Amino acid sequence: MTQAPATAKGTRRQHDREIVALAVPAFGALVAEPLFVMADSAIVGHLGTAQLAGLGIASALLTTAVSIFVFLAYATTAAVARRVGAGDLQAAIRQGMDGIWLALLLGAAVIATVLPTAPGLVELFGASDTAAPYATTYLRISALGIPAMLVVLAATGVLRGLQDTRTPLYVAVAGFVANAALNAGLVYGVGLGIAGSAWGTVIAQWGMAAVYLTVVVRGARRHGASLRPDASGIRASAQAGVPLLVRTLSLRAILMIATAVAARLGDADIAAHQIILSLWSLLAFALDAIAIAGQAIIGRYLGADDAEGARGACRRMVEWGIAVGVVLGILVVVTRPVFLPLFTSDSVVKDAALPALVIVALSQPISGIVFVLDGVLMGAGDGPYLAWAMVVTLAVFTPVALLVPTLGGGLTALWGAMTLMMTVRMLTLWLRARSGRWIVTGATR
Repeated sequence: MTQAPATAKGTRRQHDREIVALAVPAFGALVAEPLFVMADSAIVGHLGTAQLAGLGIASALLTTAVSIFVFLAYATTAAVARRVGAGDLQAAIRQGMDGIWLALLLGAAVIATVLPTAPGLVELFGASDTAAPYATTYLRISALGIPAMLVVLAATGVLRGLQDTRTPLYVAVAGFVANAALNAGLVYGVGLGIAGSAWGTVIAQWGMAAVYLTVVVRGARRHGASLRPDASGIRASAQAGVPLLVRTLSLRAILMIATAVAARLGDADIAAHQIILSLWSLLAFALDAIAIAGQAIIGRYLGADDAEGARGACRRMVEWGIAVGVVLGILVVVTRPVFLPLFTSDSVVKDAALPALVIVALSQPISGIVFVLDGVLMGAGDGPYLAWAMVVTLAVFTPVALLVPTLGGGLTALWGAMTLMMTVRMLTLWLRARSGRWIVTGATR
């Protein structure tokens, strides 16, 4: 009678060790990514307001372009992890190479689109006459780094699938340091202005891609995996990514609708909304780190035909998600008086943000469950369901959010709608996890 609890306790400890070993470095790498934009902003900001405004517009366009293709990391992680679980490292790396080749093809297509349309895209974002030339310059140069960033996404997925989140952390930190140094040198040392900032970022991005490719190529040679592009493999990677692309676009639409509604509420509300959204995004990094661990761990268990291990890992990660969500919620409540003055001294903005932050804090355990189950289902290769669930969530959220200004609701009501959105996501993901239909074992789904 005493053996079963001891065994269960040992299994939980094993899951905990795996989650921590993968999630902590993943969190560091996630946090390092936005530091690129912060470093660019700090350096370019001293050139002038028009240059900084141009950087802001171009960065928003570039971030959107890259984030759309985040499926390169997610789909590759799941596919590679399955092969690892099946004990076929050669096929795992071969699968990863297909994702990298797809990244290069997509990157080339993005460059071909952005270079001739850069002025029009900048104008579409409402750039002023003084900021538009700087935005166009930065956008055109930085577009040359998009293939590198997509390669980084795909190669990061390869390493995560191989249960390695430390290398992405090291590369991200090195990339940030190199980016900051190159930006400062080219902007002020060489005197290239905002163009120097763009070139510095592009060089740093291709340097990161080169490091990743070196690591993956060495692994391919060690295990005898082919490096040549394979049309069927690239096509399969693209097909696996389409549902995740639909999911990502639906989520982006939700965030855009929320911002548009906040803008209709007034200047104070949109200012408060942007502050809260930045905090919400920061909190998401901590929860997304657990989701990344979930992608790698679940894929490996399913590839090893260990359905019970996958269920156990899923249960334990949900517990982690809830616990981290509770901690984050408490931190939000406790630090509100310190957090808000960092962004604004306007008492009206603070008054609008304070009650909405309470809603954000209360919703963190829900967010914890959502992020974890999202990662679990991605690791299982359950992309079509994730796409369907997010489209349903968008359909529920949109009319509710649009009714907020019509019914006289303020920012707190809008973030209540955001919490409803996360609750719908939680329910759809929980129903899928509970059904067990995501559990498809084997080296491929």
